[in-house]
Amino acid sequence: MKVIVLGGGIIGVTTAYYLAEAGHEVVVYDRQKGPAQEASYANSGEISSGCAAPLAAPGVPLKALKWLAMKDGPFSFRPKFDPKMWMWLARMLRNCTAERYQANKALMVPLAEYSRDMLRVLREGTDIAYDDLSHGTLQLFRTQEQLDGIASDVAVLDRLEVPYEILDAAGCIEAEPGLAAARHDITGGLRLPDDETGDCRLFAERLTELCVERGVVFKFGQKVYSIDAWGGKVQRITADGPGEADAFVLAAGSYSERFMRKLHQRVPLYPLKGYSLTVPIADIDAAPVSTVIDDASKVAITRLGDHIRIGGTIEMSGFDLTLHESRRAPLEQALRELFPGAGNLREARFWCGLRPMTPDGPPILGRTKLPNLFINTGHGMLGWTMACGSGKILADMISGREPEIDISGLGPERF
Repeated sequence: MKVIVLGGGIIGVTTAYYLAEAGHEVVVYDRQKGPAQEASYANSGEISSGCAAPLAAPGVPLKALKWLAMKDGPFSFRPKFDPKMWMWLARMLRNCTAERYQANKALMVPLAEYSRDMLRVLREGTDIAYDDLSHGTLQLFRTQEQLDGIASDVAVLDRLEVPYEILDAAGCIEAEPGLAAARHDITGGLRLPDDETGDCRLFAERLTELCVERGVVFKFGQKVYSIDAWGGKVQRITADGPGEADAFVLAAGSYSERFMRKLHQRVPLYPLKGYSLTVPIADIDAAPVSTVIDDASKVAITRLGDHIRIGGTIEMSGFDLTLHESRRAPLEQALRELFPGAGNLREARFWCGLRPMTPDGPPILGRTKLPNLFINTGHGMLGWTMACGSGKILADMISGREPEIDISGLGPERF
C-alpha cells in the first residue's frame, strides 16, 4: 500500500522505516527542515525501559505543590485560560492512585522492553551508530525514604521479569565511578542493567538515510493543514503538495490532538515542556558512564559521545517554546552536585521541547475510528525509549499482521 506518515520526529521516522521494511510505499511529511527537529532534537538520550513509568503517580499532587514553592524545583506551572489544560490536568490527577499507577506502568514497561529489543535487532542488521552505549541506567536516591518508596515499581519489575539491582552507596559508585566526588550523600540506587543510551537526533538522521535507501520519500518543509475524510475513511491530506494514500499514520507529537479534533475524535494529549543542556566533557574520568537519574531533582544525566546531556524539569505552559533561563539552573546544579568538574557548562547548549503527554501515561497506539487512519503518539518523556517498538507495531497492524506483543489498553478507544 501507499502510506503517508505525518511527522518526522523519532516516532514518525521509525514508523516509516518499519513500513518500508514491510514493503509499503511510504511518504513522510514534516514542516521542519529535517528529521527530529522538535521533541526528539535534544532529549535526555536514555533508552530506559525499566524506568518506564507514568507521570501520574501516588504522591505527585503533594510533591507538585512543594516543587512549585521551590525556586529551582523540577516543576513549573504557567496557567492559561485554556480549558484543555485544566481538563488534562484533572484527568492526570485522577490517575494518581496506586492502583492506576501500577496498571499504567504495567502497560508501559512491556512496550518499552519490546522497543529496546527491536532497536537491538535494527542496530545489528544495519550497523547504525548514534553514540550508543549499553551500560544500563542508575536511578539515584539521596534518602532512605526515597529508596523505600520504590517498592511498588520493583513489584512491577518482578512481575514482568525485568532484571534490576538495588545498590547501596558503594554499589552506586562502583557502577558510576564519577559519583565518588558527588557533593551530597547517596543512600542507594536502582540499577537497570539492560537499559541503553544514545543520541536520538543522530539516530533519526541516520535512520532517515536508511529509509531513503529503501525508497521512503521525505517531504520536509511541507506543512500539513488537515486530514480530509469522507465516505467513512481518510481520503487525503491537505498540505503544500498533494497527499493521497491508502493508509495514514498520525505521528505529529503534541500537535496530533489538533488533527484528531478536526476529525471529531478527541484524544487527551497535552504538551509538557522539557529542557536540556548539552555540555562538552571536560574530564572523562569525572563524567558519567551511562545514565544517572537523580530522583530528588528529577534530572537525567547521560553520556553521549564526547558530551553530557542533562535533561529534565516539567513545565506546563501550553505550546510556548520560550527558553526560560530560570529552568537552566536546576540542570546545571544537578551536574555540579553529582559529577563536579565533568563538563564545561560555559559552552553548554540550552534547549527545550514539547513532550506529547497523555493523562494516564501510556502512549496512544493503534487504529482510530477511521479504518485507514492509525495513530502513534503520546509517548511523553519516553518517545526515544518506545520508538522502535511502536513503529514496528504500527507497521505490523497496517500490514495485516498481529503485533508481536499485546497492545490492549494502548489504543485511542480507551479515552
